[in-house]
Amino acid sequence: MNFDSYFLMIKEDDLTFTSDTVKKYILQKTEDKIDWDLNSMTVKIPSEHGNLNHVCRIFDERGNSVYLKQAGDTLRISEDMTATLDRNRQESEILELEEKLLSSDKKMVPHIYFYDTVMAACIMEDCSDFEVMRDAMLKHETFEQFADDVSTFMAKTLLLSSDIVMDHKEKKELVRKFITPDLDDITEKLVLTEPYTGADRNNVFEPNKKFVEKELYSDEKLHLEVSKLKFKFMNDSQALLHGDLHTGSVFIKQGETKFFDCEFGTYAPMGYDVGNVIANLIFAYDNGLSTDDEKFSDWCLNQIEKTVDLFIIKFSGLYDENVADPMAKVPGFKEYYINSVLDDTAGYAGTELHRRTVGMANVKDVTSIKDVNKRLLAERINIIAGKDFIMNHNRFRSGKDYTDAVLSAKQNAEKTIGE
Repeated sequence: MNFDSYFLMIKEDDLTFTSDTVKKYILQKTEDKIDWDLNSMTVKIPSEHGNLNHVCRIFDERGNSVYLKQAGDTLRISEDMTATLDRNRQESEILELEEKLLSSDKKMVPHIYFYDTVMAACIMEDCSDFEVMRDAMLKHETFEQFADDVSTFMAKTLLLSSDIVMDHKEKKELVRKFITPDLDDITEKLVLTEPYTGADRNNVFEPNKKFVEKELYSDEKLHLEVSKLKFKFMNDSQALLHGDLHTGSVFIKQGETKFFDCEFGTYAPMGYDVGNVIANLIFAYDNGLSTDDEKFSDWCLNQIEKTVDLFIIKFSGLYDENVADPMAKVPGFKEYYINSVLDDTAGYAGTELHRRTVGMANVKDVTSIKDVNKRLLAERINIIAGKDFIMNHNRFRSGKDYTDAVLSAKQNAEKTIGE
């Protein structure tokens, strides 16, 4: 078997084919790097591994272990959706660039050993001793390092890949390199259009249908603000984003955090990444609320406050240390620039809250809530808080501004239950 033309190696419905094929591929691509024990070499497909790509783990009894990730010509979430096979190359190169930008910090991204443009596949560090953060938080586990780690990751990868720091020509070359029209189109539709237009593929919780129609589908003032966010995402190549920075894209264990799954990485407004993190901590808060786990819910709110405040502090410090363009040193410009990032952060936190509540790709934090009224409460907190973030984006300048808005949304949502 050769691998000089593309075919799908990882097939969830044919484990024998997958195992035989992947073993041959791994041996061929890593024979000079890893001394595999052929007798114990095992291929395993994780039970859950995202909406887009195909993934398997390869390991043996000698302690060798890697992950293989391959792009399919359709997406796992829906065979009706396609994206360029080149997305795997792009993700690999983004992870390599992020590793360089974070070089002075602990290893915050999985190491890429190899990527193959023919097979649209990469071999990366095995992080199976970590847990996907969303899964851990569904068990209400907490990680005290998270706010510090995620704020460092965002401040460095965002600021250091922007015109504020980079040579402008080099930055424009990266913009050209990381343009992904197919994946950007998914964001522009699933996140920034369909939750507000009532698309057929939206996943709306039936008991919440009328509330969604009133608050999201019929609010023209909201639509105007979201349209601004959409076209800003499409036109403002501010920095290299992770592009899908939620708790399902975080490997975590006590004391250590790694960020992965950046296939939606693109040049766009910085606030998109920061807003995604805030929104997904709110989803975890919702879940804690549904089980009356006050300690966990309070931890989620605390992490929101710390993440936002630490991000501002670190971003400001990095700005002063690394700013290159003389016009970016003009008095008052830094404050203007940071405030614009914070405006975007609030707006995109709102769109993430909405799209994960009513759009095509929901989150288990909310969908796993069995009690109808508690799920209604969670969804309405997301919808109300999201609208507040979008409509009043210039009011959110600290972590406490967000947690105050979430608690206010909870009070307002409680009043609507039973109406």
